[in-house]
Amino acid sequence: MQQDAQGYHFDFMRRAIAEVDAAGPGVSLEALAGRLNMSPAHFQRVFSRWAGVSPKRFQQYLALGHAKALLDERFTTLETAHEAGLSGTGRLHDLFLRWEAMSPGEYSRGGDGLVIRWGWFDSPFGPALMMGTDKGLCGIAFSAESGEAEAMRDLRARWPAARYVEDPAMLADWTAAAFGQAQGDVPLFLIGAPFQIKVWEALMRIPSGHVTSYSEIAKAIGNPRAVRAVGTAVGRNPISLLIPCHRALRKSGGLGGYHWGLPVKRAILAWESARLEA
Repeated sequence: MQQDAQGYHFDFMRRAIAEVDAAGPGVSLEALAGRLNMSPAHFQRVFSRWAGVSPKRFQQYLALGHAKALLDERFTTLETAHEAGLSGTGRLHDLFLRWEAMSPGEYSRGGDGLVIRWGWFDSPFGPALMMGTDKGLCGIAFSAESGEAEAMRDLRARWPAARYVEDPAMLADWTAAAFGQAQGDVPLFLIGAPFQIKVWEALMRIPSGHVTSYSEIAKAIGNPRAVRAVGTAVGRNPISLLIPCHRALRKSGGLGGYHWGLPVKRAILAWESARLEA
């Protein structure tokens, strides 16, 4: 197994998360390590270096009931959450985000005149399709559940008139920062309708390791009755992880939907909870 400078390889972490998730609470560390052809001590060390907590602790965060615990313990009202506006910055672990939005007129043209560069990268949540313009990242899709062809089709359908160019080198630094391999400033370029962008801006105010509800987001954007429309806009968020739609839950404590699959949503929430604890 190859390891990067931080002591882990994303393909290994993806497999490790899947094994920890499937194992159930009664499986020993030795059994988990054996499934990955590692010694227990080495598996514990590598996993904990990435997650900040042990595999067994991470397993608790992956549990379906963790969403309810988050609502009880780390529920955020967006009026008091950390602000991250169009000209501001928001801290996500060691990552700084700055972002701007496409104008409504530009959006209505379906990306006409835009050059969107793309590339595939490993991530701890499965293969990640990264897309960006010269202004910043505009798309992140996870293909573990949907498959690579569907992830590509999904993102390209959002901006059908754009010109797409395979160019992973152009996206490499932003991607490394996004997945915790480097510290850095990651610009985002939001390509969406005005209502969608208002919802995505509200999502940016939810601190890492915390959650809120669709109804709270509706209140925050000044339209408390638009809960269903908010849910649709959350689901249309093109920049997974960095615009944290995974932090939006149902009032009941249910996970709700996730465009790239609920296993990915649970893994991201677990990762953020682990890093907050660490």
